Amino acid sequence: MQIELRKGMNLYPGTYTAVIAPERVMVSAINSNAELQRFLFLYISGNYSRILSGIHRTSKNFDVQRAFTAHQLFAMLKEAGHTVILVEHDPTLYEGAEKMLVPVAGALKDAGRESLVILYAPAIDRGFAILMQRADRVIEIASAGELSSREPVRSLHRQRTGGLPKSGQQTLEVT
Repeated sequence: MQIELRKGMNLYPGTYTAVIAPERVMVSAINSNAELQRFLFLYISGNYSRILSGIHRTSKNFDVQRAFTAHQLFAMLKEAGHTVILVEHDPTLYEGAEKMLVPVAGALKDAGRESLVILYAPAIDRGFAILMQRADRVIEIASAGELSSREPVRSLHRQRTGGLPKSGQQTLEVT
């Protein structure tokens, strides 16, 4: 089981991956993967969601939970027994609870030992930057309009990827 974000850019079980991408990329990756319906899928949002309304939820195995605080998110991650866990980052969960960023990052990493864990945000903020430090991989996909005005798309991971990066994608080692 895998989720293909873009051609040749796959997410696999047993990993914790932080993904920064336009909403349409994440929605398309989930909706175009019919195989996901066979697995237990947990979607966790915070106080609001940008992508949930676009996800086709026809599977009985698709669970949705909403965390109103960082403590609730931490508890949900500790209790999750799903094959795929998608957490849509909500910076408002950490307002006044910044001390929970490191424990939540650890819970994401721990859950990634048994599941495919994805921490998703359309843009990096301070909280996301802290959470993604424990990720096995960090993938950033820029929209076409952003590519002309900034650096190429980059994929950061702790594992060696082998081969040369594709055009528009740069792979860097993280220490």
